[in-house]
Amino acid sequence: MAQARLTIDLAALRANWRSLADMAQAEAGAVVKADAYGLGLSQVAPALAAEGARRFFVAIAEEGAELRRILGPGPEICVFSGHMAGDAGLIRDAQLTPMINSIDQMLRHVESLPGHGFGIQLDSGMNRLGMEPAEWSALRDIALSQHPALIMSHLACADEPDHPMNARQLQAFRQMTDGIEAPRSLSATGGVLLGPDFHFEVTRPGIGVYGGLPFVDARPVAFVDLPVIQVRDVEPGETVGYGNTWTAERPTRVATVAAGYADGILRTMSHKAHLWAGETRCEVLGRISMDLIGVDVTAVAETPESLELLGRHQSVDTLADWAGSIGYEILTSLGARYARTYTGA
Repeated sequence: MAQARLTIDLAALRANWRSLADMAQAEAGAVVKADAYGLGLSQVAPALAAEGARRFFVAIAEEGAELRRILGPGPEICVFSGHMAGDAGLIRDAQLTPMINSIDQMLRHVESLPGHGFGIQLDSGMNRLGMEPAEWSALRDIALSQHPALIMSHLACADEPDHPMNARQLQAFRQMTDGIEAPRSLSATGGVLLGPDFHFEVTRPGIGVYGGLPFVDARPVAFVDLPVIQVRDVEPGETVGYGNTWTAERPTRVATVAAGYADGILRTMSHKAHLWAGETRCEVLGRISMDLIGVDVTAVAETPESLELLGRHQSVDTLADWAGSIGYEILTSLGARYARTYTGA
């Protein structure tokens, strides 16, 4: 079968969520936006619900409606983008909790869905989503009288524990929310790792659940194996791949594997990435193309049927370093062509 394989370990995913949940004396939600970071909402969300997650976070109302279809009634589903124009039907029918980001959104929500629950998102300094302090001051009393389900903000630099922005945002969030009765949330994975001052009543584990940094103790969740289509002998002076960017300096056994940038193996990994044949590290040769990658298997005793890209030997963050990116992009870029298998259900 010339199809790359993506295996998702749901037992590892649940263990990662449990570890992050147990780090805080708070309720732990679960972030499952972008199709559960590319790993499959229909499989990941029920696994997290079975582990104990009762509050989920998605990016947009359409994701929330799909999640409600998967999970059924009960769990709370918070929508980061808030109440956008045209969302009222989805919010009502799927019983979603929009995280209101502005006075305009608040007006839209109370006018179109009076009495429907909501949360509040505050801007504590990231300047991305949420009400700024002046806007919150104008709306605070009205909003609190409606008993919001959650008041949250988001840290910009939580992956860097010593960054001064963390303390500034914590102070700003406290100034805007101290003394209120609604549960508060400031921390995703990075914030959980910053310690109790950042935990408040609800945490929002995300990337760490899926095996990514900054949760260094995360168990690997995603495993990618690429099938070998063909192996050839390349003589010194011959080249491999588009643009002749790699030239053999010695006799080389080159395997061509069935995957490429159409599968989320980013072209910027060219000349940096490695695959694994058992315990043998194999260099990627030349440019990564849409569907094919050349790999040096000279040191491999027997012709391998497949080579490991992601899993036991290298993480999503290893791949991200090669691509000049972050683990989030690697996971969410994994394409639809993989033969997906779920284990540990």
